[in-house]
Amino acid sequence: MPPFTPRITRAAALVAGAAIVAGLVVAAPANAAPTTGSPASTASSDDRQNVGAEEFNACLIRTLFATTFADPDSPFAQAIAGQLVAPDAIAHGSGTASGPQGLLAQFAADRERLPGAQAVIKHLASDGDLVAVHWQIAPDPSDERRGDAAVDLFRLQDGKIVEHWSLDQAIPTGTPASGNTNTMFSDLYRPSQPTPPPTEQQEEKNRVFAVSAYNTLFRDKDVSILDRAFDPAYLQHNSIAPNGTAAIKQLFGSGVPFPAQQSVISLSDGDIVWTFSQAVGAKPDDPLLAADLFRVDGGLIREHWDVVPTS
Repeated sequence: MPPFTPRITRAAALVAGAAIVAGLVVAAPANAAPTTGSPASTASSDDRQNVGAEEFNACLIRTLFATTFADPDSPFAQAIAGQLVAPDAIAHGSGTASGPQGLLAQFAADRERLPGAQAVIKHLASDGDLVAVHWQIAPDPSDERRGDAAVDLFRLQDGKIVEHWSLDQAIPTGTPASGNTNTMFSDLYRPSQPTPPPTEQQEEKNRVFAVSAYNTLFRDKDVSILDRAFDPAYLQHNSIAPNGTAAIKQLFGSGVPFPAQQSVISLSDGDIVWTFSQAVGAKPDDPLLAADLFRVDGGLIREHWDVVPTS
């Protein structure tokens, strides 16, 4: 899938939603990847090669955002959510209700916290039975420096969401001490020469590579991985640090304690690998600590985004 998905217009949302309500989209392809039901598991390599099912799942999630976020209490949104979310869908997180109403309640809370906000999808990935969305809860869609940053992760089975995780944080305001003025969403990396989109096989290699690099750094505290797996000038979209590996090395060498954490769910689509982490030793149902996105090109991590809930 492309690394950037533009905001869907209201007209397109109505057309897509009407098609679902009318029953034109009723089930996933027969060979869609099955769910494993375990938050710490990942789809098998065979599941990850099913491009048709992945595209179908991505379409369902785009439709969900486009048709329900603007007015989650409306009968139209209720009908769409009822079609796309299983009645017993598991919502991970403290105090989060399950099923369609739980997801709509999340969207309603977002709009209450940020009146008039729109859901602006920045990156979307579909891999196996997982779909992940990096998006802005945006009071002004033209301004990436306002509102909240969010990552939502969905597991789908037979055309319906059966599991859901959600992470969000307020977008930092003001001038950061690090001097990093990249937004939390922008795509800045440009390869030295055009490269073709990665194959499904390359996507899987990228996933294994990035997850290993993440665990080596954040679980094993081995900063030498920065010299082997990262572009020295990689682009950083977390305002706590400037671009490049030197700042991360300094941060790890500063004595600031970093509780060991590791990737427990991961997926790869296009040139971006997504990891979702928990503390080492956490129980499977414990909250996710962070979502990280890594752009991989030419065997190196070139760009990074994350969402880290303050709680």
